[in-house]
Amino acid sequence: MNKPTTVKKYQRRNYYIDKDFQTKFIIKFCLIVAGGSVLTAVLVYWLAQHSTTVSIIGGRVAVHTTAEYLMPLLAQTLSIELVVVALATALMTLFISHKIAGPLYRLKVSLRALGTGDLGSVRLRQGDQLKEVAASYNEAMEGLNEKVRMMKNASSLEEVKRILNTFKGL
Repeated sequence: MNKPTTVKKYQRRNYYIDKDFQTKFIIKFCLIVAGGSVLTAVLVYWLAQHSTTVSIIGGRVAVHTTAEYLMPLLAQTLSIELVVVALATALMTLFISHKIAGPLYRLKVSLRALGTGDLGSVRLRQGDQLKEVAASYNEAMEGLNEKVRMMKNASSLEEVKRILNTFKGL
């Protein structure tokens, strides 16, 4: 009796496809997050300078600007927030950049193969970006494959030359 075969779902093993592109992409987004955190701290500190806060510390009444009172708490909170959000941003941009870098890598490999005469198509995964670019590439490959078929089936050298003349730039 034949056992039913199960198809394994493709699991991604390498999220870094184009390390240079993806690293720069992640760093830029993390810098935006860090800049937002620093801007928030500066604005809160600047706005709090013009108000006073009264507190009781060890039975004594202390009067400080709100900025002096909030600064240690603000620094701790924003430091923790910066680390957590930067990590989340780095992971998110890694996955997003993978959906861009993967298709770019496949297109680069296909273009190199085209240089050696391979007129194959590019297949992208579901959820990948650049599907329109891959579709345009695949349409071009279909056109080239059709012209190659026409040349193979040509009955004379003149017919092959006529097909070759349809190529621009030759």
